[in-house]
Amino acid sequence: MMPNPRLAARYAKSVLDLSVEKGQLEAVYSDMQFMRDLCRSSRDFVSLLKSPIIKADKKDKILDAITAGKVNVITATFNKLLVNKGRESYLPEIAEAFIRQYKDLKDIYTVKLTTATPVSEELKSSIVDKIRTGSSMKNIELNSEVDEAIIGGFILEIGDKLVDASIAYDLNNVRKQFRNNDFIYKIR
Repeated sequence: MMPNPRLAARYAKSVLDLSVEKGQLEAVYSDMQFMRDLCRSSRDFVSLLKSPIIKADKKDKILDAITAGKVNVITATFNKLLVNKGRESYLPEIAEAFIRQYKDLKDIYTVKLTTATPVSEELKSSIVDKIRTGSSMKNIELNSEVDEAIIGGFILEIGDKLVDASIAYDLNNVRKQFRNNDFIYKIR
């Protein structure tokens, strides 16, 4: 099965519009986070959704059993609709698309902070405050990750923009300058 971002976006938009219309946006948003996390954490679940061998009614029963009492009626009905239309294999993509569309609707910006070592909550807060004061972004969701490969400093991703202040980046720049013989020419 090929990824189909347009199909996922279309389905996500229809369930987003319906949840807004029914005043259930927050509940469905939380359901879609649950569905996304379920898809991310369970390979078996995703394999089941994508399996051409398992019949639709069986998939429907399993999906129902996993989500019973955990999701809103809109989400449960939507899951049934996907299975009936043979589109259940796109559920992981649709959940991701819904979350993106929800954040766009609410003007929530996701910022990813990657550091060489864990950072304190105070530092995270001050980074978020700096972004708020230096931009038009007011609703910021900060995700932080530790990656020892960056040595020191940090990498900040805001949407599709990347702010790299890692030592590894600086070292790569120095390495490039040595390779280009910039230092040698400067000495002459």
